[in-house]
Amino acid sequence: MEVFLASNILLLRKRKKRTQDDVATAIKINRSTYTGIEIGNAFPSIEGLINLSNYFHISIDTLLRVDLTNLSEFQLSELTRGNDVYIRGTHLRVISKTTDAQENENIELVPAKAKAGYTAGYADPEYISELPRFQLPFLSKNKKFRSFQISGDSMLPIPEGSWIIGEFVQDWHTIQSGKPHLILTLDDGIVFKIVDNLIQDEGILRLYSLNSFYKHFDVPVPDIREVWRFVNFISSEIPEAGNSNDNLNNKVLDLMREIDAIKNKLGRE
Repeated sequence: MEVFLASNILLLRKRKKRTQDDVATAIKINRSTYTGIEIGNAFPSIEGLINLSNYFHISIDTLLRVDLTNLSEFQLSELTRGNDVYIRGTHLRVISKTTDAQENENIELVPAKAKAGYTAGYADPEYISELPRFQLPFLSKNKKFRSFQISGDSMLPIPEGSWIIGEFVQDWHTIQSGKPHLILTLDDGIVFKIVDNLIQDEGILRLYSLNSFYKHFDVPVPDIREVWRFVNFISSEIPEAGNSNDNLNNKVLDLMREIDAIKNKLGRE
């Protein structure tokens, strides 16, 4: 695993307009030791990592695992103000949005073919402004919505090609287990799954498909960029008759948990 501590603290120190002496004094180490850390020739102690985290107001996980040089100026500004979205999922940035001539917020559409572009440009106001957009008058004007087109059959009976409308989730600790969400991840882009919220205990979201052919997988919180709660979907096809969404979601989650428990038990025997 690549560690970005050296380049990150160099970037953060320069943004704060502090000298190496300033930082070394603040975290209670000598300057030569700090210089070694910043150029990558040394690594701090646990106490040193904690002090660096406190000094820059950024979690240790982010200091180590997230390449801050790849973030936009907007993201860095939020991060250095203490809004560490990559770990806590709280106090998130003000999401990029578009409005009509009357200042009503639009619902931007992200087609399936644009998913890769969205993964790279989700925080770029210019990119967001170029997305197609529409409005639905029955949705709350006090919440932010966006629509993503899904591909594949992992969430049947919701048909492939459906447009999923999601509500932006600011605090990831409020994600309800057993409910469908759209998750923007570093490796997989936008995925639409049933979520098991294990952030508090394990620091992950466990994602399940409605189609039992697909295995669940875990996404560590540092790999998550956005979360959108399922609101409704638009499709040109009529899903097959069956249980209500809530009942189906909860049954799937219960079944998957039972399967996991059985596998764990067999593995211990």
